[in-house]
Amino acid sequence: MEDEHRGQNTESDQNKNNKKTVIKIPSFQEVLESSQSKSTPPSLFTPSQSFSQAFAFVKSSEFYSPPPPPATSSQTLQASDTGNSSFSKTGQSDVPSSSAPTNAVASSSSHAQRRKAIIVSHRQKGNPLLKHIRNVRWEFADIVCDYLLGQSSCALYLSLRYHLLHPDYLYYRIRELQKNFKLCVVLCHIDVEDVVKPLLEVTKTALLHECTLLCGWSLEECGRYLETIKVYENKPADIIQGQMDTDYLSRLNHALTTVRHVNKTDVVTLGTTFGSLSHIMDVSMEDLSRCPGIGERKVKRLYDTFHEPFKRVVAIRPAVPETSAPSNAELGSVDEDKEVEEREDESKRRKKEPELTVKSALSVAFSKYADKVKKNNSKTQREEKGETSAAMEAETEKR
Repeated sequence: MEDEHRGQNTESDQNKNNKKTVIKIPSFQEVLESSQSKSTPPSLFTPSQSFSQAFAFVKSSEFYSPPPPPATSSQTLQASDTGNSSFSKTGQSDVPSSSAPTNAVASSSSHAQRRKAIIVSHRQKGNPLLKHIRNVRWEFADIVCDYLLGQSSCALYLSLRYHLLHPDYLYYRIRELQKNFKLCVVLCHIDVEDVVKPLLEVTKTALLHECTLLCGWSLEECGRYLETIKVYENKPADIIQGQMDTDYLSRLNHALTTVRHVNKTDVVTLGTTFGSLSHIMDVSMEDLSRCPGIGERKVKRLYDTFHEPFKRVVAIRPAVPETSAPSNAELGSVDEDKEVEEREDESKRRKKEPELTVKSALSVAFSKYADKVKKNNSKTQREEKGETSAAMEAETEKR
């Protein structure tokens, strides 16, 4: 019996050993199919029709939360103020609270950039003027005017060539603005040779509607006008105005150097010699010639500048009726008679109207200024006397 059991055990061991040694080798097609099935997900073979269907299961999961309502500007500012405190308490920051301040900053920065830019109407697309606006940003928008240069200033572009084809265009464009701007500039590009008649019409239309007319003879000049108005939008008028010096010597220098051939050294010598402008105007030509460095030409220029009349009397000759051709002697006598009559008329006019010279005009202005100063001094003295009398009365009442 024992021998039989041993024989059976040996046979079973041999069968087990035979089973372990059997190795199944897959074919190449099986290996290829198994690799493709692992690398590509099954969802690619059955794609969904839309994005919402593909990710519809996300809403039913526990990780999904509905988005917050759109926040206003005041809510975004409050969220930005309270964001730091909530983050320090909880140690975690919510996604909506962090995104709201960034959106507010982005909107404010875009608004500030838009305020610094020239807003251009869509009507101006294709206008070659836009190529010459280089120093200031510009962008398109739906606006009534052609160029929005500020909160209360705008510009309308007009070509004279287009005005000749459509004379009523400017009137209707100004009418569309409805006086919503304090400054309305009509930027007129002069691109025709005969400018008298069309420019007169444009000027009348601009004046009647209280618009400022700027004429440019090239597109570069027109672009320069728009850039300058935009740059000086929020700056005071003192920057544009010329600065005058306060001391007397600089004013005297500015006044006398406008006379031709007179330089700064001549102004210094005249000022030190005669003391003031009024004395220089009263001096004769001989006294002026005695100053060192001032020759005959400068003396004549200065004297003529101070003593020439403002109005030049121009003789208006009456129209001579056409007659038969007279002889040379008759022509000479007629011309002499006309000259005599013109001289008499001029002498009569001079007697009736006194000559207006620089000296007389300045003397009148100085006398008016002196009268104003006297009146102001008298008023101040009266006010001081009234104050002193009121103070004396108050003291007497107290006593």
